[in-house]
Amino acid sequence: MARVPYLEPSDLAPEDQDLLKRPIWLFKALVNSPKAARAFSGLGGYIRYGSKLDPRLRELAILQVGWLARSPYEWSHHVKLGHDFGVSDDDVQALIDDTAGKATSLDPLSKLVLKAAREMTKDGAMAEATFAALQTELGNELVVDLTLTIGFYNAVVRVLGTLQIDVEPDYQPYLDRFPLPV
Repeated sequence: MARVPYLEPSDLAPEDQDLLKRPIWLFKALVNSPKAARAFSGLGGYIRYGSKLDPRLRELAILQVGWLARSPYEWSHHVKLGHDFGVSDDDVQALIDDTAGKATSLDPLSKLVLKAAREMTKDGAMAEATFAALQTELGNELVVDLTLTIGFYNAVVRVLGTLQIDVEPDYQPYLDRFPLPV
């Protein structure tokens, strides 16, 4: 049960009702502070719609954060969204296996992105060698966008956990298919 109410557009001032164009429970909780919700949505919108970072790599990085944080909401939402952006069920299983140190058939760049997400999530920063390799592969703009994506979603999982946002029924099947470890 969330720690703040899930609001509806009718609960908001007319100028803030657009914040619930996508009426997921995270947004319904964040609109308890409309200005904060707008700022949050601005960066999230850039990551999804404005960045030139390959969307499959972006989703793999986000999934890695959700897996490591054991965030049911983040994990279930981005398994679904990942499918929309080219992440297969095999990729999801490969992420799980790669995290456990098992061999996978993931391409080298995907493995590098997962490693970067693990380092930022566990250690607070990418290792020098990981950053340098990504910078060579992606260039400065995309390595900054990847870093921003991983950092933002580390913040998102902490917001989700603290506000105790529930997993919507539509996303539960993704969590059932790929359950988080206990």
